[in-house]
Formats: sequence, structure tokens, C-alpha cells
Amino acid sequence: MRKHIALCLSVGALLGFAAPAFAVDQPHMDETLRHLEQARHEIDIADAAKDHGGHAGEATKLIDEAIREVKEGIRWRNEHNK
Repeated sequence: MRKHIALCLSVGALLGFAAPAFAVDQPHMDETLRHLEQARHEIDIADAAKDHGGHAGEATKLIDEAIREVKEGIRWRNEHNK
């Protein structure tokens, strides 16, 4: 059992180090993701300070959706190495 766990950990570590080596440079997508995450943070602060009639909550959902889509786009490009 210990050998099996050690093997799984070793393979996981190897894959973890290998995956970034194949990542495609995507500075614009990375920057977009950074801006969206900053917007998410700012809207959380704004809504905590004062209610916005549910609009901040809806905006948060849309930002979260945009973050997921950008991450999916990054993942897709990395998988297809384009």
C-alpha cells in the first residue's frame, strides 16, 4: 500500500512539473484573468461597504463566468499547443 501511494505521489509530482513546460505563452489572456480577478475583488469590497440592490451580486456571477471562460480558453490553447 505504501509503495502504491509513493508511486502515485511520484507520478503526480512528475506531471505537475511537466505540465507547465508545455504551456503556451498567453500574456493577453493572463492579463485579462488578472484584471477580472481584481474586478471580482473590488466588487466584493464595494458590496460589503454598501448594498447595490442585488446588482453587485449579479455582476459577481458574470465576472466568475468570465473568469471560468478565460481559464477554459487558456486550457484549450495549451492542450492544442497553438
